Amino acid sequence: MKKQFLEAGKVVGTHGLRGEIRVECWCDSPAFLAEFETLYFEEGKVELSVKSRPHKNIVLTKIKDTDTVEDAEKLRGKILYINRDDVILPEGKNFIQDLIGCKVLDESDRSVEYGEITEVFKTGANDVYTVKKGDKLYYVPVVDSIVTLKNVDEGFVLVRPVKGLFDNED
Repeated sequence: MKKQFLEAGKVVGTHGLRGEIRVECWCDSPAFLAEFETLYFEEGKVELSVKSRPHKNIVLTKIKDTDTVEDAEKLRGKILYINRDDVILPEGKNFIQDLIGCKVLDESDRSVEYGEITEVFKTGANDVYTVKKGDKLYYVPVVDSIVTLKNVDEGFVLVRPVKGLFDNED
């Protein structure tokens, strides 16, 4: 089941004296997160009216009625969420949180399961899936020649493994 409210960032500090917060962005870019006029605390239970702007690798955010540095400091460490209904993803794009838990299957023989995606991280050139099976971890580069299909609705990703990717010689 897909989460309605998705983790988007974390309050890491204050900015200035008028209640702005510094947000570590967990989205594709600070500019993406800065587009939202409504963010949430507590997995969607607390709605916030915000104005944000990207600043280097963070987002500076002003929450309505948070007007002092003392008010802003109380928010340090809190997680901000977006509502998935507020986002239209381009074709072929997925929320990272929807990929977590997907089974990784062999493209040519779907009965071969390599494990489950536990993490997605960015390298600059491409994303990399951390795939866990038992006590083993594998790192799968997300490139078209290896990851051939992502079906988050049915909970699987198909891969065309290259030699050595999953401890196999073929």
